[in-house]
Amino acid sequence: MCRNISLLVISHKLRFVFLLIFIASLHGCAVMKNIPWQYWSSPLYPAEKIERNHFSVTGGTDVVGRLAVLKLAQGDTLPDVARHFSLGVHEISIANPGVDVWVPRASERIILPLSFILPDVQRKGIVINLAAMRLFHFKEDGSKTVRVSTYPIGIGSEEQPTPKGLMHVSRKMVRPTWHVPRQVAQDRRKKGDILPEKVLPGPLNPLGEHAIYLESSYLIHGTNKPASIGLRATNGCIRLYPEDVKRLYADTPVKTPVRVINQPYLVGRRNGWVYLEVHATSEDSDTAGLEKMYAKLRRIETQSTRPLDWKKVKTVLTEARGIPVPVFKIHEGSEPRDMELIEVSHPGELYGKPKVPEMKIAAWYILSADEREEIDALRIAAMINHQGPQIPARVSFRNQRYLVIAGPFYDSHEAREALKRLKIDLEMEGILIEPQ
Repeated sequence: MCRNISLLVISHKLRFVFLLIFIASLHGCAVMKNIPWQYWSSPLYPAEKIERNHFSVTGGTDVVGRLAVLKLAQGDTLPDVARHFSLGVHEISIANPGVDVWVPRASERIILPLSFILPDVQRKGIVINLAAMRLFHFKEDGSKTVRVSTYPIGIGSEEQPTPKGLMHVSRKMVRPTWHVPRQVAQDRRKKGDILPEKVLPGPLNPLGEHAIYLESSYLIHGTNKPASIGLRATNGCIRLYPEDVKRLYADTPVKTPVRVINQPYLVGRRNGWVYLEVHATSEDSDTAGLEKMYAKLRRIETQSTRPLDWKKVKTVLTEARGIPVPVFKIHEGSEPRDMELIEVSHPGELYGKPKVPEMKIAAWYILSADEREEIDALRIAAMINHQGPQIPARVSFRNQRYLVIAGPFYDSHEAREALKRLKIDLEMEGILIEPQ
């Protein structure tokens, strides 16, 4: 079908525009040569049993969850693994520097950063830490134990950041209508995308199926672009995976307080150990936050009988991998057991992973890219597949070239709409292929 189609020319800059969004967000990419905890390679821990979201916290405990390791399978992408384990793309990427976001190597082992230091703030209602791109929902159970649920989030872009401060939930809605903000409409119009005044519920609605409205004009809502969770990609609202926002929606009454903070340096304790978690490199450091962190660590060392490992503190700051690291001096055999890595079994089918339908002769397609190297074509196909709603794409080998074919589309309108979205969202100039 594609033999006589002229080669598609896409500039290097445009071809990788979506990938650059990820690369730009991956700060602190110095590779740790050694994992600083023992690694359990056997037996495998069942993937479905590792806790991702819900924890119980008693007084004096600030660290929840466990770090894990997953052996990747052929065709896995980091966004798919992230969604299955309720992690953000940014979280899983900075925890695994040097791993290709879209085309990681099969059998490569990656860290699942499923351990978190709770924000240093009153444990009440919803707390959103912009630096960690995480939402924490605290609920008391009538005893000394506090239940906390945590979810990865997408937050406002640098141009339209999520505002900080204290707000409250004013109302909630299932299948909300999106009333397009004037500035958003103007920005999209400049790209050739004319948006209506409102978008009704459905696959094209960026609010998804659940919306939690705050007193301000901002929302906590779902999304039709799950690969954007863990990125600075919104117009200021807080965005969650559809399955996560559904649970948060059911668990959040009206008038719940919502506090938005920015804490890139987190210090916490668990079982007598002190941990440090960093979400900012030296290039984007928060001077006041950094000084507060050092003061807290010095105070802990003064009050404790154990010295801190200040060399390790510096390493954690330099690498900024977003993982809690024990910073007491560790002697052989004295490592904290609750921070040992456990290897989880591969779930077989990753939740929400895009499925590409079989090719049909009587269908429309789009030639999206023409590449010499297979890995480049696979990367572009993965990016297209993770658009929201999905644009199915695959790689086809023809005449010693790797072609990225989007489709099938069952009529010209559907194909032209996909062509338009590729241009607006990924800046790709595709070629329409009519049914043969």
